[in-house]
Amino acid sequence: MKKKSNRPNQIASDSRRGFIKRAGAASAFMIVPRAVLGGENYIAPSDKLNIAAVGAGGKGRSDIQSVAHENIYAICDMDDGRLADTLQQEFATAFRDKVKTYRDYRVMLDNEPEIDAVLISTPDHMHAPIAMHAMNMGKHVYVQKPLCHTVNECRVLASAAEANNVVSQMGNQGHAEEGARVINEWVASGALGTIREVHCWTNRPVWPQGIGRPESNMPIPESVGWDLWLGAAPHRPYVERAYHPFNWRGWLDFGTGVVGDMGAHIIDHPYWALDLGLPTKITASSSRFGRELETFPIASKIHFDFPASNGRPPVKMTWDDGGLLPERPEGLENGRQMGDNDGGVLIVGDKNTLMHGVYGRNPQLIPESVHASTSVPARTLARSPGIYQEWIDAIKDRSKRTTSGFDYSGKLTETMLLGNIATIRANEHKVLEYDGSAMRFTNDEGANAYLNKTYRPGFGLA
Repeated sequence: MKKKSNRPNQIASDSRRGFIKRAGAASAFMIVPRAVLGGENYIAPSDKLNIAAVGAGGKGRSDIQSVAHENIYAICDMDDGRLADTLQQEFATAFRDKVKTYRDYRVMLDNEPEIDAVLISTPDHMHAPIAMHAMNMGKHVYVQKPLCHTVNECRVLASAAEANNVVSQMGNQGHAEEGARVINEWVASGALGTIREVHCWTNRPVWPQGIGRPESNMPIPESVGWDLWLGAAPHRPYVERAYHPFNWRGWLDFGTGVVGDMGAHIIDHPYWALDLGLPTKITASSSRFGRELETFPIASKIHFDFPASNGRPPVKMTWDDGGLLPERPEGLENGRQMGDNDGGVLIVGDKNTLMHGVYGRNPQLIPESVHASTSVPARTLARSPGIYQEWIDAIKDRSKRTTSGFDYSGKLTETMLLGNIATIRANEHKVLEYDGSAMRFTNDEGANAYLNKTYRPGFGLA
């Protein structure tokens, strides 16, 4: 295995290298401004990125499909069957015969210097180790939501993206949709008045939670690299379908539960519009946990207190999951659904309340009569070409920025994970007091143990 490199991202095609050589030769006769060339690591918009993917099944498949107009250079998955299935999809026709395939992301990254950018679509516990390996080699990274498995990882990834000068993006696609911008514009317009209260909810989980570890010990199929799937997590026996490929979300060792799965599609919108930052107080209650606290509860309620900032007052946000709902607001028509089938948000002002569904869709003032009689706010935010294209465009043109880069999504994910810690510590009967500047709870040393974790050798953040 080749030694890791910390050098900037390599220009990844013969045509690009030829361009740089020709530009260098031409400079003997003329001075070409850096702004024209785009600076170091410039990639012409007409050139295709060499993109590698870690995770080929489930969301990984749709991630690959969404960037298949670039060059899918390599794909890594520890499940041979899921990788083969993805390569048989119609969208893979253009690259299936030339794409390089791997089981181990470390081998792929260390042996393929032509890679420009990496999609990471694995269980949550492996997001940070893979992203750090890639960024330390100068690769641009797109990481599925939630960004991280621990609070410490959120800080480390945001710092590494900046230090390595790479373009980062978290895969919360609703952040790039029209509704996300309209919600910002409603809040900024003043139509809601002073906002002190937000409610978020979802119907999840739709996977097993509140359960104990299965005791059976099955043989590992030859097509599955179980040790690679476990990665950073402590070793445990393989049990078919207990964890891989879908039910890992509910396990503390691998997933981040309901808040991790859906918070980035729900909390994101009021979090962005109100510029909430990090909470200073968090408390939670829940249904009973699984045996020995190995899975998240079936249902939970979490309260976040955000301090006053930039002229807005303090905001209290409440999260409900597992079928729990906030109290129906005054003015909501009897029989009308709150949000949509998957969840929603109420942003409560002293003048009006804004309601929207998951991904920020269908934002409306309530009741409908108020919405119909209120002028739609002016379009003040630039519209997005989509969460994937933002990332690609920003790699090719460094004057552009992603809107869910790690500088933003790191704080959003940290907030979500703080809610999980409050749920885990609910039996302590405390309001957790959090000092974001120090990244620690000031009144519960036991809660601080959940801000970071131990990694199995070979799968850390180095």
